[in-house]
Formats: sequence, structure tokens, C-alpha cells
Amino acid sequence: MRFFLNHEKIIPTYVEKDKNHLLIPIDLFDLVETEVYPFWVLTLKRILDAITKTNLPQKDKKYIERLFMDSIQSKELLLVVDSIRLTLDKIIQNSYLPTLFFIRFDRMKNSATPELYANIRGIGESLHNQTSFVFTSFRSLDELSPAVFKKSSVAAFAHNMYLPPAEKTDTKIIFEEDKKRYNLEISPDLEKALFELVDGYVRYLELALIILSEKGSKISSPDELFEILTQDEGIILQSEELWETLNKDEQEVLVRILNAEKLSEEEKDKAKYLWEAGFVFEDRNQTKIFSPLFENFLKSHQNTQTNGIVDFTHKENLLFEFLKTNIGQVCERDSIIESVWPEEEDLGVTDWAVDRLVSRVRNKLKKQKSHFEIQTIKTRGYKLTNS
Repeated sequence: MRFFLNHEKIIPTYVEKDKNHLLIPIDLFDLVETEVYPFWVLTLKRILDAITKTNLPQKDKKYIERLFMDSIQSKELLLVVDSIRLTLDKIIQNSYLPTLFFIRFDRMKNSATPELYANIRGIGESLHNQTSFVFTSFRSLDELSPAVFKKSSVAAFAHNMYLPPAEKTDTKIIFEEDKKRYNLEISPDLEKALFELVDGYVRYLELALIILSEKGSKISSPDELFEILTQDEGIILQSEELWETLNKDEQEVLVRILNAEKLSEEEKDKAKYLWEAGFVFEDRNQTKIFSPLFENFLKSHQNTQTNGIVDFTHKENLLFEFLKTNIGQVCERDSIIESVWPEEEDLGVTDWAVDRLVSRVRNKLKKQKSHFEIQTIKTRGYKLTNS
């Protein structure tokens, strides 16, 4: 989604050509604070970024820039939301049809409010539904925050679409672009193995290409590539996130598929999301898991659960030792990235990756019954305390 929304050929290739569409990606991984006010500020900023690439008259661009500055300086939520409405209205007046893509809206899971939903719907209705909203998330809105996005209400507002892993042709497009970016030379055997391992999951592909750019010609065989990828912390984090998007029934069915156990029709029905979202697929009357990387994670996870292992991984240990060295002090995200991911600092490490790693270390400390505790310091970072 991120790749295609930022690709200059996406509209002429895939979108109807007789209308001016303006696709506005709002990546919620960019949020440090997953709260309502920062959400709307980021939305307004990304709309402003998008219009710089349009042929809107300069006076209208200046008008929108002024709206942005005034609303930011006011720090008033209602003014920010109204500025978004006025900005979108100005875009529509210039014969554009804006579509806002809230990428990874599940980051707002614990902070979504009825007011947030009402404001989103209010903006759409005030613009006579000439603005579209697309939410990408690991679950439908009513499953994500059922108290906010009530099923009966959402049914009239939203249409659910499941995006399975990318087709090979689309994966190939991303692969070729990133291969140029990293100036990679990959043998046909490794390329074929890479496609089989990531199996359409673009985040796996991106992480794998970063690893290949770092290790270069040191990887000589498909088996070696598999070993390196399955041990990579970024791949493990992505696999863990996929696992945690599933409910208990789906996790149980997935483990049974992993163990090649026969499923009843009732079990399949309870876990139909696995098929809808592409976690599993049917091949010659056999149910298979979509990626060997994810399958390997499931096997490791099952062994961990069975054996009660709570040891730290390499990255978890780096984080814990860094926090421990600075015990009682606030460790900001940038310093954590510098200490834990020095090899990826130039490529960028998301706040989500930091949060996920902290969460894993925090959970393992509890399982180890440790007297150490990690505290979250809002907007800044984390602090290790000794209780």
C-alpha cells in the first residue's frame, strides 16, 4: 500500500482516467502519540503535503498553508478538524476527488473515541460524500473498537475488503524498484528463493532486501538465506505482529494447520478470517500457511509455549542492557535506536518497532518474575526501574 500510493504511475494505471483523483496516504506509523489530536494534525499535514504535487492555484495552496499554520498554533482540536474540512472542500472546488488512506489505523485501537468517528463521518457528509476514506487495519473497524465503531452504524459507512498477500507480478514491481534503490545484484537462485520465502508479504520483502544490501555476496545459497531471515529480529517482529492480530480461535486453528491436523467445518467457519486475509490457502486439497518465514515463526513460537522459554533474543538483550545501564533515567527513542539498531539507523526504524521490542522485553521480565520494570514516559521514551 505504501509503495503503490507513492508511485507516480498508480493513478494512470489503476484509477479511472476521466477524473482527477488525489490519493493522500496518512501513515499512522508516523505517530509517536497514538491519540486523537496528533491523529488529526498528522492528517492535515499529509493533505498539505499532497497538494504540493497538484496544479492547484498558488493562492489556494497559500490559503491551505495558512489554515494549517493557524490551526496548529491554536492547538484546538475542533479548529484542526474544521481546517481539514475546509482544505478538502478547496481541493474539491478545484475538480479533484480526494481519497484519504489511513494506513495502519489499528494503531488508534486504544484511543479511538465516538467523537473521532463522528468527525470522520461529519467531514464526509459535509462534503456531500465527494471525499473517500480508506482504513487499512488488521481488523474491520467494528472489530477493532466495537464500542466506537458499532457494527450497525459502520455497515452503512464502510465496505470491508480483505487484502491477501500480493500477487507475484506486484511483488516483482516492488522488488525491482528496491533492488535499484539498494544497488543489489542477486543471483537467479536467490531471487527465486526470496520470492518463495516472502510469498507476497511486502514487509518481509522490504526487510529481506535490507538484509541482502547489508550482507551482499556473503549469502551464497537459498538455505543460508532462509537461516539468516528466520533469525532476523525485524522478521520476527513482523511475524509476531501477524500472530497477535488473530483471535484465540484463529490461533488455535492455525496451530492445527501447522501440525497437519484435520479441521471440522465448524472450526473452519470460526477461523474463516485466516482464508479471507490470506494467512492460509488451499493447494491440492491441502491447507498451507502462506510463507515459510511465518511458518518457521509459528514452529518456534509453539516450542517456546511448550517449553516455557523466556530467554531474551539478541535485540531484546541489547535493549534490556541499554536500559539497565541507564537505570532510573529516561531513554529517548533515538538513543534506543542508536544502541539497539545501529546497523539500520540510516534506513530508519519505526516507533512501532521500538514499541514492539519494549513490549516483548516487558512481558518477558514479568514471566521471569524479575524485579525490573519498564515504564513508559509519554512522548519521550522509556525508563527501567528496580522495584
